[in-house]
Amino acid sequence: MQQRVRQILAQEAEAVQNIPVTESYIEVIELIYKHVHLLRGKLVTSGMGKAGQIAHDIATTFSSTGTPAVFLHPSEAQHGDLGVLQANDLMLVISNSGKTREIIELLELKDNLFPEIPVVVITGNTSCPLWEKAAAGLFTGGPSEVCPLGLTPTTSTTVMTVIGDVLVALMMEKIGFTAAEYAKRHHGGYLGYKSRASSGGPGGDIY
Repeated sequence: MQQRVRQILAQEAEAVQNIPVTESYIEVIELIYKHVHLLRGKLVTSGMGKAGQIAHDIATTFSSTGTPAVFLHPSEAQHGDLGVLQANDLMLVISNSGKTREIIELLELKDNLFPEIPVVVITGNTSCPLWEKAAAGLFTGGPSEVCPLGLTPTTSTTVMTVIGDVLVALMMEKIGFTAAEYAKRHHGGYLGYKSRASSGGPGGDIY
């Protein structure tokens, strides 16, 4: 069992190490900076299923680090939530196959409302409809899943999460985000206490 654990960890680590590093990361950061920090729009993330959970996490992490972002569920978008979109926004969608029906339909609906909103895609398939629609694309490398069936999103969701972390870290560096600014957005819990203390402010209670 311990040997199997090591094998799984090694496969996941290898997948992260093999994420293609391209100039597309520069393109994506510049797009986010332009639309959110210059044009005062927001980043709208979306994905279905487990990819959607990662898209939600990316949105909340961006928001807490100075880049306003929201998660838009692709199915709920068809029932009115599409109205969260505004002209200066930027969309970031996640789909391992790049063929997720709900995401493709979401972009079609987006085009009916604000065709000028650009789309960034994170995917494991560069020969797909979403890649063709994207203003910029980030390829996960398309790793094999550690799931014994080769079906359950496992390794693919790991690399998606890591790519999201890379984007957040790069954007924090670009805008010079500080612990003091973090504290304003994340008041509660240990992280709120730590950020206030590290920026010279009162720590306050730890919830």
